[in-house]
Amino acid sequence: MQQTNQRQIEQLLAKYSESHLNPTNELIHFVCVPVIVLSFLGLIWAVHPMAALAVTVISLIYYTTLSVPFAVGMLGMSGTMLWILSQLPQHMVWQISLGIFVVAWIGQFIGHKIEGKKPSFFDDLRYLLIGPLFVLSFLYRRLHIAY
Repeated sequence: MQQTNQRQIEQLLAKYSESHLNPTNELIHFVCVPVIVLSFLGLIWAVHPMAALAVTVISLIYYTTLSVPFAVGMLGMSGTMLWILSQLPQHMVWQISLGIFVVAWIGQFIGHKIEGKKPSFFDDLRYLLIGPLFVLSFLYRRLHIAY
């Protein structure tokens, strides 16, 4: 089963990569994807912090089915993001998150305009969850961490 999951994560990353070949688009994604995750969690956090934790746990379960090393990396990233959100004044989380969310998505669409290809999630919503792994995969390769 691990072999099947390994092939699945490689296939998902390869497909995602097809619309992220332009270096400018990649750079935009390296900045915007983590910021979008943070702001998305922030919007949920503004409703209720436990809801943000629940969404994080559900996503980590999905990531574990794809790759334990990626799940560990996402645990670290998500934990850091939740900690950041816990440090913000509760009454301002939704405004800060909404502003960041809108600006970061504008950045993403500018990147895809430069790339000349539509975002992957237009074909399959799973790619909204693969985007953070795409960014993490660059760090893992640089640090020689197998995923």
